[in-house]
Amino acid sequence: MKTIRQLSARRVGGSTKAQAGGAAARLGWLDALRGVAALVVALHHFDVLKLLPDRLAAFIWWHGDLGLYGVMLFFLVSGYIIPASLERRGNVRAFWIGRFFRLWPPVIIGIAVALAIIPKGDGSVALFATGHNYVAVAANTTMLQDFMGVWNGLGVMWTLSYEMAFYYMVTALFAVGQHRRSGPIAVAFAAVALIFGTSIASHTMTVDAASTHNLVWGVVLIVLFAFACVLSGRANLTRIGAITLGVLAFVLMYNNSRAPMFETLMIFATMFAGTVIYRAERGQIDRLQAVLCCGFVMAAGVAVAFFYNHSGMENNTWTAGPRAWIGSYLGAWITFGIGFALRKRRFPKPLTWLGGISFSLYLLHVPVLHTLHHLLNVPKVPPTTGGKVIWTVEYLAVIMIASWVMYKLVELPVQKLGRKVGKWVDRRWPGGELPPLALAVPTGAAAATAATTSTPARAGEPVPVEAGVGPPGR
Repeated sequence: MKTIRQLSARRVGGSTKAQAGGAAARLGWLDALRGVAALVVALHHFDVLKLLPDRLAAFIWWHGDLGLYGVMLFFLVSGYIIPASLERRGNVRAFWIGRFFRLWPPVIIGIAVALAIIPKGDGSVALFATGHNYVAVAANTTMLQDFMGVWNGLGVMWTLSYEMAFYYMVTALFAVGQHRRSGPIAVAFAAVALIFGTSIASHTMTVDAASTHNLVWGVVLIVLFAFACVLSGRANLTRIGAITLGVLAFVLMYNNSRAPMFETLMIFATMFAGTVIYRAERGQIDRLQAVLCCGFVMAAGVAVAFFYNHSGMENNTWTAGPRAWIGSYLGAWITFGIGFALRKRRFPKPLTWLGGISFSLYLLHVPVLHTLHHLLNVPKVPPTTGGKVIWTVEYLAVIMIASWVMYKLVELPVQKLGRKVGKWVDRRWPGGELPPLALAVPTGAAAATAATTSTPARAGEPVPVEAGVGPPGR
């Protein structure tokens, strides 16, 4: 009997290990895409085009933008994995405890490191350079600063505002049981971008310092109230908090975006399109619906470039013009599509490793670059081919090492702490799950139809783990 139990334990252990290995393999494509996005943006801020032959650099400049490409690729990944993470947990409080430990400690340490290493007078860290320190810190603490007319603590943090607004909207949709309507939501964002484009004014809520201060402190109070409700663990309060966050995100996005409205709307359309792909893969929506929705979002991304990204507007999107926007946007979709098609294969370890450190790389690469320029007194464009190669290798080596150190010493420990805190909170104050809203119960044939059309859980599928977060900045 003892031998049988030992063999059974080995089988179970082997099966568990095999499932874990399979899960890692099936999620490796997401890490690989994050790694690609992070590396491309780091090279973009490195001005890698200036190191290329003139004709090749000019072609890339006019037909693509590395920053926009990386941003849109990262937004697609977030759109795919974040709703999956929330819905698999089924616990809003646990999701947000995880998000807190995933986001805030690395950002705080990243800003502290940047302040410690950048040369005097460098403007890459603007948190204490506005003359309104308390307001700047409060706004950046909410990570909605880009929608409140406040400078980003680190320049690349503008993308975190879009991530945070997306999290808020997804949480609100989940709380009211509308989270599977990703397709219509993606199409709606893209359609509004097509029709209204630049006619929706940006920054209508912040016109001077007084209005900015009022908006920031008002948002801080709303966010504190909403999270007090969410963290309570009580279903009704959780719904109130989640809906409050969703409405806040939509109001700020729609009325006070810094970027042109067509770009802002297309970012959210793209993220929700990423969710559509997840839902089609899981069998939650019809695949034809997913194809049509994603096709429309892609077509809208091309059309808005022709309609609006010219006549000076391209300066606000940081692109060279319509062709650069289109090349970058479609390039991100193509890259995501390739990764999705190969999702069941194992990806090279260097790419998945790069995806693991992508958030640290995202936060640190600009301050590290500016510090290296100052310490090594390297010109923007080294005069010789050898000098260009050496400088590029030095930059990549230093940012990789710095990012890996931050990942090992900051990200992994605080994520582990976050899991412990989440378990402790659940033991101390059980709750956080949201039961279905009270709806009319189908009877008779309708009940039978509902029972046969519901989507069963798929045994053996991996639980998504969002190893990376936040798209790299431009």
